[in-house]
Amino acid sequence: MKYDVIIIGSGLAGIWTALNLDKSLKVLLITKSRVWGCNSFYAQGGVTVARDKNDIALHIKDTLIAGAYHNNKEMVELLSKKSLEVIDDIEKLGFRWDRDGDGNILFTKEGAHSENRIVHSGGDATGREVHRFIFEKDRSFFIDEAVVFDLLVDGNVCYGVSVYQNNHKKNIYANSVVIASGGVGGLYKYDTNANAISGDLQGIALSKNIKLTDMEMTQFHPTVYVKSKTAQKQLLSEALRGEGAKVVDKNRHQFLYEYDKRGELASRDIVSRAIYDYQQKGNEVFLDFSDWSETFFKERFPTIYFKLTNFGYRLPQDLVPISPAFHYMMGGIEVDKNSLVNGYKNLFAVGEVANTGVHGANRLASNSLLECFVFGKICANYINDSLIDINMKFDINQESLYKSSDKSYKNKLREIMWDKVGIIRTQKGLSEALEFVEDSIDKVGLLTRYRFLTAKEIIIQAKNRKKSLGAHFIR
Repeated sequence: MKYDVIIIGSGLAGIWTALNLDKSLKVLLITKSRVWGCNSFYAQGGVTVARDKNDIALHIKDTLIAGAYHNNKEMVELLSKKSLEVIDDIEKLGFRWDRDGDGNILFTKEGAHSENRIVHSGGDATGREVHRFIFEKDRSFFIDEAVVFDLLVDGNVCYGVSVYQNNHKKNIYANSVVIASGGVGGLYKYDTNANAISGDLQGIALSKNIKLTDMEMTQFHPTVYVKSKTAQKQLLSEALRGEGAKVVDKNRHQFLYEYDKRGELASRDIVSRAIYDYQQKGNEVFLDFSDWSETFFKERFPTIYFKLTNFGYRLPQDLVPISPAFHYMMGGIEVDKNSLVNGYKNLFAVGEVANTGVHGANRLASNSLLECFVFGKICANYINDSLIDINMKFDINQESLYKSSDKSYKNKLREIMWDKVGIIRTQKGLSEALEFVEDSIDKVGLLTRYRFLTAKEIIIQAKNRKKSLGAHFIR
């Protein structure tokens, strides 16, 4: 089985890369779950775009400030300038962003943005609407419920992947491989990520001595409904606060202004730590929508309205309890401006799994989908211009993928990561977490070991950064 390009992952980064590849190429998309089992499908807020050329400088500034100036400024400039193409690129295919009665595109605002510059679709269903539209346009080959458990690497060339599907292992070969597998949410007890997102590919990369950077920069979304019984917790979009929802205690006191003068619209790391600290003092925290009409809530945020009313809340009058939860990994596989993995000729990484440097120490809200569109297209164009035919056969890795004790170790890891490697860290807690990982890593199956390798890298990089920076807060 040989393809021109294999793309691991079915999120927006992967399918947008696929759609921009030359139509003559034979392309295979591989996803661990179903096509919608990806983080971008659940994205609510929208896509950040510079409003016009005059907004580019301010968008860059906002991104750098949110990222605590840990960003790669050259890549941030590339991201913002290329954002001007995104709206037209997608609408030329027939997609429509939300517009007002006069046909003007609606822009909303989120935390740490100086301007209303976030486009959306379906109110709060941007990820679902855009993902479904683009996937229907793509004509790549596609296999789902297929777990990639190895990269077929020799020297600085990747010849394909090993896949486990229907209780069978097989090697699939390609001239180029794109990793677009998403983040690491499954490593944490509370997270907003799709159920299949667990840091496997980061672990595989580490096993191949591929460099991962900024792995200590883990973002926690401040407003999540965590009382649901499902593993994936209900994200409550930052756009809610951008439209005027308030973070309050049981007395409807807006306590965030005691932590930052921007209150609800401070950056995510600040709001998450403030809520966490307020909770540690014995307070419950809520979102307050009482300034809205029910009609506005239904029309602007239909998905969230439906979810919360199904949980039994009367909206907009009821206070809805919230807590931070793991949301996004700023770090990842180190790549260059073409999304080429450093040191490789034909291995690429796009989306959350990659570290382009655009997010720095803390991602600016809704820059993530923008990153998928900008660097997915750049990656595809580079592959279109540089693809060469390569061939090498590999034996299939026969190591056991699963062990009976995997589930208990994974659950314990999620507890440890939340308690010791979460919103607020200490050297003592990080050392305890590292001790658990090192003691357990050889007791689990190969796929769970990849998770442990990723967790270990997060812990080590967190230990090595002695001072707080952005999302990394250490006492």
